[in-house]
Amino acid sequence: MDKRALLFYEAYEDFYAMAGVSNAFSAYCKDAFGEDFSQDGFSDLKQINMILPYIPNEKDISILDIGCGNGKMLGYLQSKTGAYIYGFDYSEQAVNTARSLYAERAEFKEGIIGETDYPEEKFDVIISMDTMYFARDMISFVAQIKKWLKRDGVFFVGYQEGDVLSKTLDGETTILANALRHNGMKYTVTDITRQTYDLLVVKREAAVRHRADFLAEGYGNWFDLIIGQTECATKSYEQFKQKMARYVYVISK
Repeated sequence: MDKRALLFYEAYEDFYAMAGVSNAFSAYCKDAFGEDFSQDGFSDLKQINMILPYIPNEKDISILDIGCGNGKMLGYLQSKTGAYIYGFDYSEQAVNTARSLYAERAEFKEGIIGETDYPEEKFDVIISMDTMYFARDMISFVAQIKKWLKRDGVFFVGYQEGDVLSKTLDGETTILANALRHNGMKYTVTDITRQTYDLLVVKREAAVRHRADFLAEGYGNWFDLIIGQTECATKSYEQFKQKMARYVYVISK
């Protein structure tokens, strides 16, 4: 498959090239999210720390990140747990950065959702933060993830509706929830829409504080993009939740 035809591919190549060199973007991430994981979405430190209780306190634990970007979130989890980290992403730029940053107990590869495979019952924890919407066939991809996950493993998902995916009634009616039930997987779902709205407000404020730094580096276009992405936070929360929703799913076999 020609990756250039996939959703947001060229934009993400440009994004990770910028993220690899921009001091302004790094400072913005730390200000907005609590840590620089080169975030383009909503993975703040509070959300990432929600994963930690599901990582077993044992040796030789393996974690897979679906759409790992430049690996910084995985690197953080490894620093907290000592786990072996795996990740795949369709961005060559991102994967090359991940390999350069994390060489010990780590494996990163270029891959496309639905075309990338791993051995059966390989992982203790599998993570997807804002990447499930890249699946062309959600039911088939969830089946693949179920195969990769160990019998007592956990699949942790940050999942948003209202932008790439249309908003449904609630966390039980999403495309993901339907795919999980179809594959016989158990899950709990937590609505974090309010937290997401509050984070958008923080992101917008942080971007404004770092505007001069973005412009000085010649990355005014990325500042403008962040402002555009957070425009919805200028409306009331009641208006926001009519169009947007965000959930955390904790899933097992």
